[in-house]
Amino acid sequence: MEALQGLRVIEMGQLIAGPFAGKTLGDFGADVIKIEAPGAGDPLRNWRLLQDGTSVWWQVQSRNKRSIALDLRSTEGQDIARKLIAEADVLIENFRPGTLEGWGMDYETLSALNPGLIMLRISGYGQTGPYRDLPGFGAIGEAMGGLRHLTGEPGRVPVRCGISIGDTLAALHGTIGVLTALYHRKVNGGRGQVIDVALHEAVFNVMESLVPEYSAFGAVREAAGSALPGIAPSNAYRCSDGYVLVAGNGDSIFKRLMQQIGRDDLGNDPALADNAGRVARVGEIDAAIEAWTLPQTVAAVLERLGEARVPAGKVYTAKDIAEDPHYRARDMILTQRTRDGHEVEVPGIVPKLMGTPGSIRSSAPKLGDDTDAVLAGIGFSASDIAALRMRKVVA
Repeated sequence: MEALQGLRVIEMGQLIAGPFAGKTLGDFGADVIKIEAPGAGDPLRNWRLLQDGTSVWWQVQSRNKRSIALDLRSTEGQDIARKLIAEADVLIENFRPGTLEGWGMDYETLSALNPGLIMLRISGYGQTGPYRDLPGFGAIGEAMGGLRHLTGEPGRVPVRCGISIGDTLAALHGTIGVLTALYHRKVNGGRGQVIDVALHEAVFNVMESLVPEYSAFGAVREAAGSALPGIAPSNAYRCSDGYVLVAGNGDSIFKRLMQQIGRDDLGNDPALADNAGRVARVGEIDAAIEAWTLPQTVAAVLERLGEARVPAGKVYTAKDIAEDPHYRARDMILTQRTRDGHEVEVPGIVPKLMGTPGSIRSSAPKLGDDTDAVLAGIGFSASDIAALRMRKVVA
């Protein structure tokens, strides 16, 4: 028994935000039926590095899903989609606002067919407001949400973090919304409802004290490189063969750190006993730490800081992650066999539920792998499906 076993999810989204929410629900047992356009399917199938013509990213994003190739732009395709949705618990979509309405799948119509339906809608700017009709991608949401302004070195061009973090944050907020709505429906006897997630709002929600500091003090937080402004010491420091991250910002941790680097004068300085005092002299503290780390290797620094119980770590590459015994011990690197017969290592499942852990039950589908089975499940005969295929409504 898995936590979400029996939950039926229809996924209409593509690329990252909507499908990541579907992937998360699928990892914990939900039956996720992914609707894709006949022909090309989800563009993510062809993003980044390909193996036998399919992205290895696809193997992560679409595991535990079933694929039906259905033309949603056709009247017959829309009728079939409505039949699928009528029997579902959750609908996920990340089209531009108004797209589903144009296909006759507005929430009012769908909820009349299925009063318990929970509809997750992820878009650039949300379903309301003056920007709702503008095209929006995760990168733009990161910028509008305040994240891009804080990334990179002071005075330099803002940089991205290297992954589509805006999309993923929106997906995780959407997943929280789905689970919250499911609880309300089941425990409180509520009806279904719409969950409206905007990319920039999901980013903004994790921006900590950004706006309160501006409201109270007129302070505009700026980029600070690898440091964490207002918290000291917390930075990346050079070693002889790379960088080490040190978080010595707890009061007692700071004293242990200073003792380890031979700077008891700083560790015992009353002015540095709390964070406010250390922030005022962060340049001096950072210089003292780097003077100690610079002649040493990353491994040597980590060993000594580990002995002193000071939080520290190296900057991991993909190779470091794949070879790390802790990742392996916690099942965070799993082997998955693709439908082309290849074995590929993929990220494990987060979070870890001790009673009902998630699992990889099936590999990512080829386009339309499950069209016949899904349609048969809602009453279509083999001849019906063959006729739909002839008319190119399904594939």
